[in-house]
Amino acid sequence: MRTPPSKTRPPVTPQAQPAARPPLSLGSGLRPIDVSKLKTYPLNRRHSKVKVSDFSVPWKSGGTLRRFLDTLPDILAVKTLRAVAQAIARAHRRGKPVIVGMGAHVTKVGLNPVLVDLMERGVINAVAMNGAVIIHDFELALMGHTSEEVDAEIDSGRFGMAEETGRMLNEAIVKGARDGQGLGEAVGHYINRFKGQFPNRDTSILATGAKLDIPVTVHVAVGTDIIHMHPAADGAAIGAGSLLDFRKLAAVVAGMEGGVYLNLGSAVILPEVFLKTVTLGRNLGHALSDITTVNMDFLPHYRPMTNVVRRPTQKGGHGYSLTGHHEIMVPLLAAAIVEALER
Repeated sequence: MRTPPSKTRPPVTPQAQPAARPPLSLGSGLRPIDVSKLKTYPLNRRHSKVKVSDFSVPWKSGGTLRRFLDTLPDILAVKTLRAVAQAIARAHRRGKPVIVGMGAHVTKVGLNPVLVDLMERGVINAVAMNGAVIIHDFELALMGHTSEEVDAEIDSGRFGMAEETGRMLNEAIVKGARDGQGLGEAVGHYINRFKGQFPNRDTSILATGAKLDIPVTVHVAVGTDIIHMHPAADGAAIGAGSLLDFRKLAAVVAGMEGGVYLNLGSAVILPEVFLKTVTLGRNLGHALSDITTVNMDFLPHYRPMTNVVRRPTQKGGHGYSLTGHHEIMVPLLAAAIVEALER
């Protein structure tokens, strides 16, 4: 008889284990490194990033704004501020577009008059805003006040329920859709048409845009704005107006070669919209290889830094970031622009 094969496995040969390394010893016998043959070079041959000639100058009372701007140290953010102001002044002199994209915080900290002034000077040629801006712009023009206490109203369900805001803005949007107008144009013309009801309309970016025929476009995410909760809200009108405004902004951006785009305080909506207008313009044959983009906010967020500062300018141009409170930085930049144009 044949012996059946064994079902037992052959013994495994153990792998040789590496010898354990002795612990590194850095005891009392360690000798210091010998630096006697260190190679050096003269200080005057080294590049230095900071020079006395770049320093600030102490302020003296009674000076002018131009003098103040000249006293700022020519270092870091001041260099950026000057570069941005010069880029905007240069674009204005050459007849190139200067476009402002903005979030509502800019309006809520009292900066509408600064932007309106630059629109009236012909420096700002187009404004793009998210849906929240039209609410605060409208309420300021109508009542002279805005920005409710959300924490105090949310528990009772009163948040966002101001009657005039919901009714009148939706009325303007629906009528604008019937007339083939985008959201910005529709609300701007509404304010100017019923100017007796809007005693503060001179502070309105929307009304100023309609009056001066400057494109003011509104880019909405449905459900993000309080007027979308009101029964007068018409999704078809809101969507049609916002899409038309997107295509209007894309037309402005397509002709932006040599121009400037500033993103003021929009962390999500406008950076996403701007990136799409850039790619749309390039797809249709516009090079956009020499543009200046600027992000201004009190925190450096991912989308503005990526979709405004970096990606649109990687083909050519310059991207800048200025971090700080809008209520300080925007007037400072506007003043630097006006002074640059006067020089």
